[in-house]
Amino acid sequence: MSDLQANSRQCFVCGLENPSGLHLRFYTTAPGEVTVHHTVPEQFQSYPGVVHGGIVASMLDEAAGRSFMSDPDVPRFMFTARLEVRYRHNVPVGKTITVVGRVGKDRGRTATASAAIYGPEGEVLAEAEALLVEVPKDMLETEGQDAMGWRVYDDQEMERLLRQAEENR
Repeated sequence: MSDLQANSRQCFVCGLENPSGLHLRFYTTAPGEVTVHHTVPEQFQSYPGVVHGGIVASMLDEAAGRSFMSDPDVPRFMFTARLEVRYRHNVPVGKTITVVGRVGKDRGRTATASAAIYGPEGEVLAEAEALLVEVPKDMLETEGQDAMGWRVYDDQEMERLLRQAEENR
């Protein structure tokens, strides 16, 4: 199983039209699990060669929340209420990392999830536990999703949008 999840237009982590964004594309890789392979560019570093800790937290946050979107029939949108991050090792810029999010306990309106970033050799670089709250249904009406540009973009359209975002930087 490896189904591409939707992206949005302006989200910092997944927004394809955000010129300052990361442009991550998440895949549902198992029930309750999402994965992305990504090479973080130097513009997101803190110390030379090291991804800024806030960027690391953003990727973990997105992966944890997206784990509840892994059911294509009933994707759940969740806000993060709490995020506890453990930085184990520096996350490198310019090297492919893997970010994985997994569903935790579902308590109805609230839930937990975990996420981890793995380095090129498979080592855990950072991990997080999240407490999530379901987004109210009225915020997710079709018009709201359309306004966000929330959909699966094919590779050709994604490349076009990423080129435009790069030109707007």
